[in-house]
Order: sequence, then C-alpha cells, then structure tokens
Amino acid sequence: MPVAVCGAVCACSFGTVPSPLNVLPNCVTCKGLPVATVSDKVPMLNLVSFGMCASLANPAVASATAAAAGVLTPQPCVPVVASPWISSKPHVFLKAGAIINQGDKVICSYAGIITITMPGQFNVF
Repeated sequence: MPVAVCGAVCACSFGTVPSPLNVLPNCVTCKGLPVATVSDKVPMLNLVSFGMCASLANPAVASATAAAAGVLTPQPCVPVVASPWISSKPHVFLKAGAIINQGDKVICSYAGIITITMPGQFNVF
C-alpha cells in the first residue's frame, strides 16, 4: 500500500529549495494533519515558491537569460499548475478526490515536475 501524504514537503525539478505542501483542513486527518488530495494544487496556497526557478519555459527566466547574453539567470519561483496531481495508485477517495500518495507528481506549466520528497508520515495508510 502507498503512503498517504499529510504535512508533506515537495520539490520542483527546476526549483532551488523544497517547500511544504499546504493542505487546507478537511474532515480526514492522519496524525493530526489533513490528508492531501489531487485537488490540492493551487499556486501560492497549496504550492508555495520553490526558491528560484531555472526553467527557460518560465518567461521571467527566459527574459533575464536573454538580457544576460545567454547566461542562465534564475528568477523567483511562482508555481503555475493547471492540472491536478497525477496519482499513481488512487486507492482512497475523499469528497475532494483521490488522496495523494508518496509517488505522485504534478507538472508546473513551466516544465517543472513537482514531487513529494517527504510524505509527512512513514506508516502504511
């Protein structure tokens, strides 16, 4: 069985620092923390900044890199997520959708892959 996500830490493949996954309170908790679902993907609410973004798909990074004569110039990260989390094993469903498991990911519109680095628990859910 996969490990459910509650109180998790995420990382983006183009970000410089990990960031917490903020989950709004819901009726289902695990170890006193709300369990994350595939709908927990709102930028700057659920997914906050990952430090600096190094993706050339990000217009701010592309512009700064062009101004620096082609030298990659990371810019502040503001995640842009349009689709829900990709759930590898949607075993448990809540009103808001399938719960997020440790191996799940979501894709940033600037080509970053956001993954769970620490699920917040280590027991089988």
